[in-house]
Amino acid sequence: MTYTASTRDITSRFIHTLQKTEETGDIESLVALFSSNAELMNLATLEPLKGKEGAYRFWQKYLFVFNHIHSEFTNIVESENTSVLEWVSKGTLSTSEEITYRGISVLEFDGENVKRFRTYYDSAAFLPQGAKHG
Repeated sequence: MTYTASTRDITSRFIHTLQKTEETGDIESLVALFSSNAELMNLATLEPLKGKEGAYRFWQKYLFVFNHIHSEFTNIVESENTSVLEWVSKGTLSTSEEITYRGISVLEFDGENVKRFRTYYDSAAFLPQGAKHG
């Protein structure tokens, strides 16, 4: 009998690996969760980044913005091949400014791998401090 990971298993592995990546900066273990034809998008990308190389660039760009970041997941909704994660991330930007921002991420799975990753977040949190209270 072949074991197929459940959506809950894959989602838990993604969350744990992302938090470890945020802690250590090791992108490789996170990229390993994505399929070879994966597509990743966020508010800063006009077109999806594709494949393992795209996943590597996506997470490299994500980490580059921060001196330190940690994500906590506040709600998880799962279906057969999809998970929606609500989260709050807190940390320090590369400019040394503290940041807290919220968002959701949608993960679609192909077997045990992530095939699509889309994330939506409060982009106003990234405005310069003076512009936030304008």
